[in-house]
Amino acid sequence: MRVRALRIYIPRQIKRWLPTSLFGRSLLIIVLPIALMQLVVTWIFFDAHWQTVTSRLADGLAGDIAWAVESYQNDPRPEVLARIAERAEKSMSLSIVLSDERALPPRQPSSIFTALDRALDKALSEKLTVPYWYDTVRFPAYVDIRVQVPDGVLRIIAPRDRAYATQGHIFIFWMALATLLLTAIAILFIRNQVRAIERLADAADTFGKGGDVDDFKPYGAKEVRQAAQAFIAMKNRIQRHIDQRTAMLASVSHDLRTPLTRLKLELALAEPSKRIEAMKSDLSEMEHMIDEYLAFARGEGGEAVQPVTLWKLVHAAGGDAARAGARVEIDADPHLQMSLRPNAMRRALSNLVMNAAAHADRIAIAVKTTPAGGVEIIIDDNGPGIPPEQFEEAFKPFNRLDESRNQNEKGVGLGLAIARDVARGHGGDLTLDSSPLGGLRAVFRLPG
Repeated sequence: MRVRALRIYIPRQIKRWLPTSLFGRSLLIIVLPIALMQLVVTWIFFDAHWQTVTSRLADGLAGDIAWAVESYQNDPRPEVLARIAERAEKSMSLSIVLSDERALPPRQPSSIFTALDRALDKALSEKLTVPYWYDTVRFPAYVDIRVQVPDGVLRIIAPRDRAYATQGHIFIFWMALATLLLTAIAILFIRNQVRAIERLADAADTFGKGGDVDDFKPYGAKEVRQAAQAFIAMKNRIQRHIDQRTAMLASVSHDLRTPLTRLKLELALAEPSKRIEAMKSDLSEMEHMIDEYLAFARGEGGEAVQPVTLWKLVHAAGGDAARAGARVEIDADPHLQMSLRPNAMRRALSNLVMNAAAHADRIAIAVKTTPAGGVEIIIDDNGPGIPPEQFEEAFKPFNRLDESRNQNEKGVGLGLAIARDVARGHGGDLTLDSSPLGGLRAVFRLPG
């Protein structure tokens, strides 16, 4: 039986606010249910317990106030009021005085927790038949209640804990503390697991750029260790393939160059003639083609990464173009360094600059840093350029766009392919665009 996974639809507006990292999403999966549970428990506590206790306290206070008011109204003599006030002070913790005011004050603003005022108002309205007024805001520890009587206003000051359950904030505090404690524990455990995945990603990225990751060791959860073991096995297979290919290419290079060297020696000893010069030219082109083929097949994958000053590489490539007859302008920071494979970068930049020199007489090279910490090497020329729809076509190996660029006699259509392979081998990329000079622009991007 085929089992289909349950997919939960999340609106796109909400997705924009969700975290994108594994750490953020894992933390959200753990913390959000905890927070929701705490909110529900808190709401149930206030609704089912706290409000019930508060209502009963308010009812008790309103009953004591109603007793005092009725007792005074039955015998409104000063000595009776004194006895009522004395009894209320000792037994009920109420302070009762009679003021000469003839009207109650205007209603005060409600407290932050309106449920407090509602409970007290409801209790007083049920127990008293005369006008009343109360203030729960002015005094932090007391409640001010005033009741209209025929000869004035009875003012009753009651402790706040007689009207409300004042310990509710402690419950909220402990709930918040528990949420923070659980969140801190979740962060520690999730951070440890995510760090293992980040190390695996860094090792894969370093190896993809030709770096050494021999010190990488799997750790973390079982699934993460399995992924790390699979990465190590894959790395070893790729490394064996690279070593075998390097050895094979070295052998091929030696086997091909030996007869070429003999031919060059025989042509050098032959009597000079037009035919000999033509043969020398063909032999030189053949040697250049073999170098290009081997460079493309080798990919410079075995070269070590080391700090390189980009200014030196750019000026070396610009110098070759200048000797070829092009006017070269260079804008680069002489102190800018990056960890690169120098021979691979030298070949890539030489291919790009010499490709421009073969089709233009003016070349502009600029090295710029990006906000993300990377570097862009921009090469512009004033040649015929390439139509935009053929930009990607130009990167295909052995492809020469004779319709838009003059054919390079020595070219085999591998220069751009090799340069892009070097860029991507460093974690960057190579793209083409139209140049402000009227020709072609090559943008060689390197990550930070």
